Amino acid sequence: MEQNIEKEKFSPPNCAELLQKFKEKKALPPGKKLLFSGVGENDVYNISAPFRIGNKTVISGRVEAREATADSHIVFFEEKKGVWVPTKNAPKPPLALEDGFATHIGDETIFGGVEVYPSPTATDSRRIGYRTALYRGHDLPSLQKFAVGPDMMKNIRLVLLTNGRIGVFTRPQEGSSGRGKIGYTELSRLEDLNAENILNARIIENQFVSEEWGGADELHPLEDGEIGIIGHIASQDREGLKHYYAMSFVYDPKTHQASPIEIIATRKNFPQGEAKTQELADIVLPGGYDRKTATLYAGLSDAEAGSISLPDPFLKLKK
Repeated sequence: MEQNIEKEKFSPPNCAELLQKFKEKKALPPGKKLLFSGVGENDVYNISAPFRIGNKTVISGRVEAREATADSHIVFFEEKKGVWVPTKNAPKPPLALEDGFATHIGDETIFGGVEVYPSPTATDSRRIGYRTALYRGHDLPSLQKFAVGPDMMKNIRLVLLTNGRIGVFTRPQEGSSGRGKIGYTELSRLEDLNAENILNARIIENQFVSEEWGGADELHPLEDGEIGIIGHIASQDREGLKHYYAMSFVYDPKTHQASPIEIIATRKNFPQGEAKTQELADIVLPGGYDRKTATLYAGLSDAEAGSISLPDPFLKLKK
């Protein structure tokens, strides 16, 4: 009996509870959709936040036909008069990745995304597997693959810590990790980033109830050595519809403690629009947060992309 009480005491809030708490806060200003050109009839979604690489500021976007399920590539866009257009001198051929992300380690840009591959043993009906592929370089044409994560793992993210080490967030699945928990480990150099070290990451416990899942999408080093995380928390209802919400928390690598997760944006905070399928209509997948402009960038319903003004999501989480 005591064990059951103890488990209940430390049970994290589920999506419904977090959503109710979010609705009680001051309403956000309406978000907006981003406009893209130069991709024909394809959709652009699951974008990164703007990042600097070489002499350009770009965002990456997942470009894919509406009916496609595993035929994505990454396009890098620059903003021209309110429209995001493909930038010149991008990698050729285009990177065959999904859900791109970027960070800076030293004087290099680290860019990554999800790489899919045929997998006859996969439980997915499409018979594909996936893994995170990471590239490094000083500008877009120089990006070269240098590391690949474990099979069937998304949401591997890196951050340069104030002490010079590299923090790595992971998202193992299956077994005790269910549909996806967040792990953390540290490395002394990029050359140590490999599947074995990633799998040895320590799980941050008590973040998700057993039937829900989430991952880190972008990392922000904070002044006191802690790390601000922009991520997603997700659930699936009885009708099979998925619900993804943008969330944030603060993590202390010294103590391996995390602040409670808070939802920071939902699909309803953006204009209505297209969806890849009905199952994916209620999805916000955050690409990142620009602290200088107080703007969150996100993919919408696996078909579009948007941005929204948002107060700094880390200040109120600080202890």
